[in-house]
Amino acid sequence: MKLGFEEEQKKYNSGSQNARALTETWAAASLFCPACGHSKLSKFENNRPAADLYCTSCGEEFELKSQKRKFGKKVVDGAYESLVSRLVSANNPNFVFLNYDPVELCVSNLFIVPKHFFIPEIIEKRKPLASTARRAGWIGCNILLNNIPDSGRIFIVKNRAPISRESVVTKWKRTSFLKNQSAQSRGWLLEVMKCVEKVGEPKFKLKDVYAFEENLSAIYPNNKNVKAKIRQQLQYLRDSGYINFLERGMYELNSGSS
Repeated sequence: MKLGFEEEQKKYNSGSQNARALTETWAAASLFCPACGHSKLSKFENNRPAADLYCTSCGEEFELKSQKRKFGKKVVDGAYESLVSRLVSANNPNFVFLNYDPVELCVSNLFIVPKHFFIPEIIEKRKPLASTARRAGWIGCNILLNNIPDSGRIFIVKNRAPISRESVVTKWKRTSFLKNQSAQSRGWLLEVMKCVEKVGEPKFKLKDVYAFEENLSAIYPNNKNVKAKIRQQLQYLRDSGYINFLERGMYELNSGSS
């Protein structure tokens, strides 16, 4: 995979507009579809509100977000109401987060967050703009990347090293079972997936996940039987192939899920 941009693509006086043009053109020319492995993504027409790129093979849509510095815990997005309504729509796109070097004009890091990891809990509502602002009262939002499990961030380029297409597609398919769940059900599954990751070992015990009971109770205060809910989520993750059941009270993270 070629990571460098073509400098002659620059056509705007604005640095941010040039950056968007460079990264979008690069993605359309160089990025393969992480869902099916198709060799190329295509660009939508300009100013499409929902997505920037799509796969002509499987139909998955992608919204590209690019910036010079590495992405942190939060990513600024657009209007809060628009994004929340898109989370439950049929054409909710997957997100592509691209970090580039502005001097060498190349991709440094790029990861995909599949749309089935997007639930209302990872969208933070910002304060309305002041009455003196041009768009007074407008409410934006932040995407809380730190609320997404590690398995929901699928790298295609990491520290300027491309990841193999086979590995990317395998990791995508490992969590595709989430698409069949409602947003509410996915919320519980994602929280338990994060608990499993925080254990920090490929093999773990049921009691290791029970250790997060207090945290989960704080997130879901109306649930009065959190341990039973944990067992239910682990069973679903087992049936979906995300984790393996070893023996009573003992599990193992599927090697393809990490």
